[in-house]
Amino acid sequence: MPETAGRLDLPEAGEWKRVSPRYVVVEIVGTVLFGLALCAAASALWLVADVQWAPYLLAAIIVITAVTVAFEPRRVRAIGYQLRQDDLLFRRGIMFTRFVSVPYGRMQLVDITRGPIARRLGLADLKFVTAAASSGVLIPGLTEADAESLRDALVELAESRRAGL
Repeated sequence: MPETAGRLDLPEAGEWKRVSPRYVVVEIVGTVLFGLALCAAASALWLVADVQWAPYLLAAIIVITAVTVAFEPRRVRAIGYQLRQDDLLFRRGIMFTRFVSVPYGRMQLVDITRGPIARRLGLADLKFVTAAASSGVLIPGLTEADAESLRDALVELAESRRAGL
């Protein structure tokens, strides 16, 4: 039996840092606006094009939007990250949990973005880009101060790890 000392043991990985609780507002506003746009389209089908099944579509959109809004606080609480010795570990998801490990030496770009609602709430998103195009990681809902300090720390770690290659 091979030794599993190098295995990623996620339940005992350490303390997870969570995103700001204010990020729930950003997600709820986005979900509601998207639901309203879909409701407007379904209403136009019903009133303008006289599509007979459009009221059922409208009701389904309202129910799905309401259920999504109800789950947003739990979904936001499931987002977290850890700064470990050699990498940054990121997780998200309730039913289908996704764990992504980004080695510091592989980070090529650390970017901060702020949407209009997040900016108003003092939040920012931190995005990491690595050499692999599909491995971009986005940590949403960080406070602006946390995002900037985390960006600076990650850039410093990435430069020191790349120098050691």
